Amino acid sequence: MTGAEIPLTPLISLIAGIAILIVPKLLNYIIAAYLILIGILGLI
Repeated sequence: MTGAEIPLTPLISLIAGIAILIVPKLLNYIIAAYLILIGILGLI
């Protein structure tokens, strides 16, 4: 990859935090999606 990679974890965390503030019921889905994404990125 190039040297200009965007750090995904802080970006995902920021988006998830904003979404949780707007729609608290999304919390479970956001946590699940976050964990799955981190797992996939960890395996790559």
